[in-house]
Amino acid sequence: MRDNGFKMVFVLTVIGVIAATALAIVNSMTKEKIEYQYRLELLKALKVVLPEYDNSPDKDIKKIRDKTVFVAKKGGKVVGYAVKSVSEKGYGGSIVVLVGVNTSGKISGIEILKHAETPGLGSKIEEEWFKDEFKGLTLKDKIAVKKDGGVIDQFSGATISPRAVSEAAKNGLEFIVKNVLEGSK
Repeated sequence: MRDNGFKMVFVLTVIGVIAATALAIVNSMTKEKIEYQYRLELLKALKVVLPEYDNSPDKDIKKIRDKTVFVAKKGGKVVGYAVKSVSEKGYGGSIVVLVGVNTSGKISGIEILKHAETPGLGSKIEEEWFKDEFKGLTLKDKIAVKKDGGVIDQFSGATISPRAVSEAAKNGLEFIVKNVLEGSK
């Protein structure tokens, strides 16, 4: 009986070591490809939210507190900034938004990087018409859904998701204006 217990522990240990080794090998083989795909997704999102640029804003960054600010330049001159902003108030959890801001403090675009909203309802936050509502807004505008007295349209039956995106966009804009634009004066 005691011998069987030892064999079971030994077999489980060997299986665990083999599985861990296999996972480590697969991770090392795919790590660079995964990082490359993340970079492509980030560059695609930066292209959407920032004015035209000719540098690599994913590499031209500023670290301010716990955030990374992506700097867009054209001809060596700064034309905009972008930052990831998160709202935890989405219906399906947190919503990550990339917020682009031009040098005059206006939102140049937003892109939804991650969400778990209900398909066909809350997921409408990914539609262009919705994201375009944020373009040109400043801190003087009330960036909130119309139900809360703001300027952003909410969807029928799904106010929570647009409300969370509005919060993330406002926080991202505020961060860039206060820490980058006003901070550089």
